[in-house]
Amino acid sequence: MVEEGYMRMLQAADPIEEINGRESTRASHVMAVERVIQTMREQLQDALLLEDMADIACLSPFYFNRIFHQVIGIPPGEFLSALRLDTAKRLLLTTSLSVTDVCFEVGYNGLGSFTTRFTQLVGVPPRHLRYLVQNMNMDAKKSRQAYSTNLWPMLSHTVSGYVYAPGPFEGNIYLGLFPKPIPQGRPIRCTMLTTPGPYSIDRVPNGSYYLLCAALPHSNDPLSYLLPDATTQVAISGPLIMENGILQGTADVFLRSLRKTDPPIVTLLSL
Repeated sequence: MVEEGYMRMLQAADPIEEINGRESTRASHVMAVERVIQTMREQLQDALLLEDMADIACLSPFYFNRIFHQVIGIPPGEFLSALRLDTAKRLLLTTSLSVTDVCFEVGYNGLGSFTTRFTQLVGVPPRHLRYLVQNMNMDAKKSRQAYSTNLWPMLSHTVSGYVYAPGPFEGNIYLGLFPKPIPQGRPIRCTMLTTPGPYSIDRVPNGSYYLLCAALPHSNDPLSYLLPDATTQVAISGPLIMENGILQGTADVFLRSLRKTDPPIVTLLSL
């Protein structure tokens, strides 16, 4: 999701005569990162070290870590952890594997650390996740409005803007403010729309945030809201700075299809 900012940074930093070379460098960086991400997905059980990832990318560990962070927005280790938890979430919801089996399947060595991390970043304990989907009432998604907003911005501590879509869309559009450009853990503040358009999130504390947006088409299957798939559209804006109750900059977002370099949506959007 941060890839656009990385591209603009490269373009803005160089003279016109070097743009072609920089374009080629940028493309090679993205390809190297995608190659590492593919290996992460295929080897979730393995203890992939930074040196291992750098070898796959054909870069030095220091340079690879820097490039990965520039392209993705988070360090490679954090991305790998998010992939593991996202895969664990899918295994819990689509297979009969025990929590212990899922824990080891995604590369954790201990059930305690897995349960703690899963609860922090997904939003519920792993043993509760299956119960949640069995008893899920889609009307419960409206409960997010209890700590969200309406469309009339307050005078201060409000993040507001417009959600644009590439075409007609009907479904649930979740918008959350996170401290990092990855949708994991409970958002600082959030809201939900059912169509693209204006939004407003009030009572936002002073600080630096990323506005992350995920649009899921309407579905009668509760799993589609818990396990976003290729039909999901995403968007990001940030970092957004709230200082003395005043937002620095704009917070419009433009929905697009998922990319290989997008961090997984770890948090449960339906909570």
